[in-house]
Amino acid sequence: MNVVEQLVRAPRAALEFSNILLTTGDAAIGQSPKDVVWTHRKATLYRYRSTERTHPVPVLLVFALINRPDIFDLTPGRSFVEFLLAEGFDVFLLDWGVPGEEDEDVGVDTYVCDQLPWGIRETLRASGQDEVSLLGWCIGGTFCAIHGALEPDGPVRNMVLLTTAVDTSGSNYAPWVGRDSFRPEAVTRAFPAVPGRFVDVMNKTMKPVDNWLTTYRQLLRSTVEGTAKREAYQPMAKWVGNNPPFAGRAYREWITWMYKENRLIRGTMRLRGRRVDLGRIEQNLCVVTAGSDHITRRPETLPLLDLVGSEDVTHLDRPGGHIGLMAGSKAKDEIWPDIADWLRQRSER
Repeated sequence: MNVVEQLVRAPRAALEFSNILLTTGDAAIGQSPKDVVWTHRKATLYRYRSTERTHPVPVLLVFALINRPDIFDLTPGRSFVEFLLAEGFDVFLLDWGVPGEEDEDVGVDTYVCDQLPWGIRETLRASGQDEVSLLGWCIGGTFCAIHGALEPDGPVRNMVLLTTAVDTSGSNYAPWVGRDSFRPEAVTRAFPAVPGRFVDVMNKTMKPVDNWLTTYRQLLRSTVEGTAKREAYQPMAKWVGNNPPFAGRAYREWITWMYKENRLIRGTMRLRGRRVDLGRIEQNLCVVTAGSDHITRRPETLPLLDLVGSEDVTHLDRPGGHIGLMAGSKAKDEIWPDIADWLRQRSER
């Protein structure tokens, strides 16, 4: 397209660009049919409908606290849930819900010692099986690792941990929230449920040009060139912009234990009187890292490979960022089949 053609198209492109941005909230995400299995407070366990369940061991998906778990099921054709269902897995999702100020007392132990074990219990009850595979991503992965360390003899046969932090000494967050002058208790005094937008802004500030300039510049350019794909841009943009609050006590504990004191890697984290020892993890383990991840960098995850007591340990390292690894356009070719193959080999009776 030459300069004259670009000038002629510019007014129409500007209108189309604005329309894409303004209607992003209307994009449909998380569309795979599912049923509610169990609820407690704000947490909900879902089971995805399927007529092709061929593997006995169900898969329970566990996401982070700072975004919604719809990323597992973004849109048809870009849905990890859809992919697993087509591969014959019985797929469940533990949705932590959207905390409010009334949930200020919810702590890390609530998620790890109550809601996750209860979600596992109800997954087993609904599926009629006695073992489960956990697939945790980001904070969800860390929660799964902690659970595995506390319950090595429990019903979890396999764990897949995606971009999971266990050693935050070199984290990009550490200079921000790990310094002595940052007081998480002051934040939660003002906000019993810490607005998710706070965390989102921090994440974006670590790559400000990419997040606040490049994304929109690329969209504008593709709009001018007539190649903009609304169906690709809007679902991801809608998901990125939906940031639930962080329950107050969980926020204080997460910042203090993980970034100020790095308790997990030092072996000093305790939940309800029990020490979290990563060496007690004995489940079959698949650890997935992303080469361009600035949220959970490789060095934050890799210590898991040497610390755990598992005899079956696999490391998958792939291109992509923290989210693009699993939800990018290449994910269904570069990582989903490998995860499915790993689970398949370990999900028979």
